[in-house]
Amino acid sequence: MKLYLEGVGLRGPGLPHWIAGREILAGRVAYRPDELIPAADEILPVGERRRATETVKLAITVCSEATRNAAVSPENTPSVFASSGGDGATIVAIFESLVAVPREVSPTRFHNSVHNAPAGYWGIATHSREASTSVCAYDFSFTAGFIEAASQVLTEHRPILLAAYDLPYPPALHAIRQISAEFAVALVLSPHPTARSLASLSFALIRDERPATGAPGPEFETLRSGNPAARSLPLLAAVARAAASEVALQHVAGNMLIVEVMPLGGAYT
Repeated sequence: MKLYLEGVGLRGPGLPHWIAGREILAGRVAYRPDELIPAADEILPVGERRRATETVKLAITVCSEATRNAAVSPENTPSVFASSGGDGATIVAIFESLVAVPREVSPTRFHNSVHNAPAGYWGIATHSREASTSVCAYDFSFTAGFIEAASQVLTEHRPILLAAYDLPYPPALHAIRQISAEFAVALVLSPHPTARSLASLSFALIRDERPATGAPGPEFETLRSGNPAARSLPLLAAVARAAASEVALQHVAGNMLIVEVMPLGGAYT
C-alpha cells in the first residue's frame, strides 16, 4: 500500500518547526535541545486560546504548520489525532479538585479532560465539519494514528491530517508514567502525488521480532524513547535525508509497521 507525504508540522526541544527540523534531522545543522514552550497558534479565536491547554496549543501549532506546508484547506481536510494519554495536567487538576473541600470541578477543566479535546479545538479554529478521529495506543499511539490515517486516505481517496503529541505529566502522574519532553508532529497524507510531495510511503503491517528503527543520534534516541509521539522521529529523519530507506515502527501485540520511504523532491520554504 502506498500514499504520499504532502506536508509536515514539527515541534519539540530544539525543533521549532519542520523547515529547521529537517536540516537538523538530516545532520546538516547541529542539534541543540533547547526547552520548548508550546504556543497557541493564531488561528485559535481569542476566547478559545485563553481556555486551551498546553496540549491543545501544541497539537494546533503542528496541525496548522502541516496543512500550510501542504497547501491544503484545514476546513476541508479530515483529521486523526493520536496521543498516548491526553492532557495529564488537566487530569491531575481534576483529581486535586475531587479531594478538595468543596469538591468543585471547573467546566473548562472538564471539557479539556476528554481525549478528543484537541480535535474539537482544531474544528473550532478551522470551522471544519469534516470527520475527526482520536486514538490512543499507549507507547504505540503514533503507529496507531498512522495506520488509521493511512486507512482513511486509501478508502476515502482524499488527503488526511495526522497529528501525534504528548507532553510530560505533572509530578503526581510522572511517578508512574514518565514522558521526558514535549513533542508533536503532524503529517498531511495523500492518495496521489503532487508537485509538493516530499516522499512516497509504502507500508505494511507484519509480525516481526526485529527492533524498531532508532533515531539519528543519541540525543534524538533519548527523545524517541522518552515520548510516544517522538516514535515518529526515524520516519521524519528518513524524509529529511531525502534518501530511499526503510523504517520499522513498533505496534501493539508484536506487530511492526514497515514504511519504505522514497523521496520525490517536493520542497517548500
